[in-house]
Amino acid sequence: MADFDLDYQLIQPDPVLSDFVESFWMLANPTNVEKEVVVLPDGRFDIFFSYSINEPFHVTIAGLASEPSQSAIAPQSIIFAISFKLLAIDYLLDTTISSLVNKVDYLPNDFWGITQDDLGDFSSFCTKVSSKMIGQLKGNVDERKRKLFDLIYSSEGALSVHELSESVHWNSRQINRYFSQRFGLSLKTFCTILRYKSSFTQIKEGKLFPEHYFTDQAHFIKEVKKFSGVTPKELTKNKNDRFIQFSTLP
Repeated sequence: MADFDLDYQLIQPDPVLSDFVESFWMLANPTNVEKEVVVLPDGRFDIFFSYSINEPFHVTIAGLASEPSQSAIAPQSIIFAISFKLLAIDYLLDTTISSLVNKVDYLPNDFWGITQDDLGDFSSFCTKVSSKMIGQLKGNVDERKRKLFDLIYSSEGALSVHELSESVHWNSRQINRYFSQRFGLSLKTFCTILRYKSSFTQIKEGKLFPEHYFTDQAHFIKEVKKFSGVTPKELTKNKNDRFIQFSTLP
């Protein structure tokens, strides 16, 4: 990321939160130049705590994405973020993000008691917000839902709706209704996004032929273009580090 000139860190969640939080991450632009980026669908929803030299501290939530979006990292800015797994909607936030597909909304500036002062130390931020989230957890997770999401994530979206339905003994129509009402996407679409995300690492390594989860090269290219707007070849070049998720991959 040297050419991108951004500071990036990632911290994994406490095991107690592993069903609900994928990761904590921070992104800072210490330069005086705005950085234009493309954000790709990755099957997560996020809460951002941020400020810049031109913008006061604010908190936003981004729902699931089903298409690439243009964005910009403001000059002299800092973002601390939490990337969530979908179970967080039911057991941590008790809300819905169905209206936030490909959208961002504002949350109260005092959300979870985080202030601009907490954005001075990333590790301390993670500790503070983790403690808050553990205190927010609502009851025991429905084992049917836990198993469903375990299968979805562990297979990287490779299992069909029918296979998932059979494995967790939950009617596929009911599952799709649950996904649409809570998250704004069908289960099939969500799994397709996870399958596409699973190809990020191999594409960054310059492997432009599918290693798994895709029927053939044409299918692979079609899915990548659908969610990235470009071919795998253009993604692997990542000109000007514009695809932010590729720039931050290990």
